[in-house]
Amino acid sequence: MSRICTICARGGSKGVKNKNIKILLDKPLIAHSIHQAKKSGLFDVVAVSSESREILKISGENGADLLIQRPMELATDNAAKIPVIQHCLATAEEITGKSFNTIVDLDATSPLRLVTDIVQAVEMFEHSDASNLITAMKSRRSPYFNLVEINKEGFVELSKKMIDPIIRRQDSPKCYDMNASIYVWRKETLLDSSSVFQSNTILYEMPEERSIDIDSELDFEIVSLLAKKRGGLI
Repeated sequence: MSRICTICARGGSKGVKNKNIKILLDKPLIAHSIHQAKKSGLFDVVAVSSESREILKISGENGADLLIQRPMELATDNAAKIPVIQHCLATAEEITGKSFNTIVDLDATSPLRLVTDIVQAVEMFEHSDASNLITAMKSRRSPYFNLVEINKEGFVELSKKMIDPIIRRQDSPKCYDMNASIYVWRKETLLDSSSVFQSNTILYEMPEERSIDIDSELDFEIVSLLAKKRGGLI
């Protein structure tokens, strides 16, 4: 089984300036994901994709095997993630001459994952017939019980209604929040897909304390506190 880890990091950031290289526990943020991928021992290649020369330089200094220059059309605010991973994979195969069966994408902004999360997610995936895997945590709120929306008339209603109303939150169907931490793909699915949701996508559950995706300065502060409390991120 030949595996590649992709880490896709843009230079631009709206919520936190230069967040992919912002220092967290004495290392640039992206370095933590590179080190986790390396320590897992799973990958033939760890590739970083970015349009930013600075991000690529820092990634190389922190052990990334391949530095993929991302085309600017894949680095805009509106660019989707899957074409970026597809480009990274194609470029990596062209450079190395290898064909990768399993693609694991780690989001640099979700560094609280453990190395064991990566290992167990890949193991779960490779022992299944699934096309891909996502990671998520149990949702704090349920669309069947206490998650609401405003309807066309301007009134509040539950996001998802059931024929028999749910009295207790514990009785509602299990719901999860995607945490943007780990994505695992079979090559043929990735190359033929424009959506993360397939008919046979599976889920690897992670706890809330390892599921924070940095999208704001507050997120960064929370991740910093949790990382320090844990004594590190590797």
